[in-house]
Amino acid sequence: MSDTRVAIAVIHGMGSQGETPQDPDAISFSAGLYRALRGYMAPAEWDGRVAWREIFWADILQCRQDKYVEEGLEGEARWLWAREFVMHRLADAASYRKVSDNPTDIYQRIHGRVEDALDNLETVAGGTTPLLVFAHSLGGHIMSNYIYDMQKAVALGAPWVQGRSGFQRFETMAGFLTFGCNIPVFTFAYPRDQVRPIKRPGTRIPADKRLTPWWENFNDKDDVLGMPLGQAGPQYEAMINAGELRDAWINVGNLFSSWNPASHNEYWDHRNFYRPAAEMIRKALLIGPVS
Repeated sequence: MSDTRVAIAVIHGMGSQGETPQDPDAISFSAGLYRALRGYMAPAEWDGRVAWREIFWADILQCRQDKYVEEGLEGEARWLWAREFVMHRLADAASYRKVSDNPTDIYQRIHGRVEDALDNLETVAGGTTPLLVFAHSLGGHIMSNYIYDMQKAVALGAPWVQGRSGFQRFETMAGFLTFGCNIPVFTFAYPRDQVRPIKRPGTRIPADKRLTPWWENFNDKDDVLGMPLGQAGPQYEAMINAGELRDAWINVGNLFSSWNPASHNEYWDHRNFYRPAAEMIRKALLIGPVS
């Protein structure tokens, strides 16, 4: 624990990831990125310096989705593969919305997985370690909501955050990396001037050690689910102008996927993505423990 310099929480987006919860220490959906970064960065930068944990939530919805496909569609409906695509992607986005504060609510259950993963990450990395959050697709929206809710609760002095550590309250969070991001899809219910992004986290990080930008958003132009954030509203645009947020187009994928919407799942092990991700990690390594 004493040598850890960066803690990284990685969350997946919409899609079929598995029907059962995974081991808290497992590396599954992010294995390609983990291997690519570990191979690209020097051993002195990575080995024993980086703590990596996944936020896995797919099973919360996938069993329900698979049951519906099996009982309601198989043997009857046409274009079953397309319907399964919709079920495991659009249904994820449709299901993830705040209905109530009941812990059985899908929104709260998914946020519970975020809480558990951060608790695990703090245990292995230490509470003074700078935190990076890497979020794919719908995972960006989930983490944005989770951080927004946490920041609002802290500002209001809500009882449920009083016992949380500074790490869990994102006071040591140095950077946010979103890719295949679809946050803008969820903003149109509000007037543009009322669309509010999260505030810069990492309030315990000294000003001279903060990352600029602290939020980087990477998308492939052929990824129909990946969208820039700067045009989502005036407050996002202000973050761009202040150098806090950077939107960047990159090309990911192979001969079969780099030119079409299949690129949405191709970020993980592509050099055009893992290289800038490595640069964010390198900058975070220089911060050191946060007092």
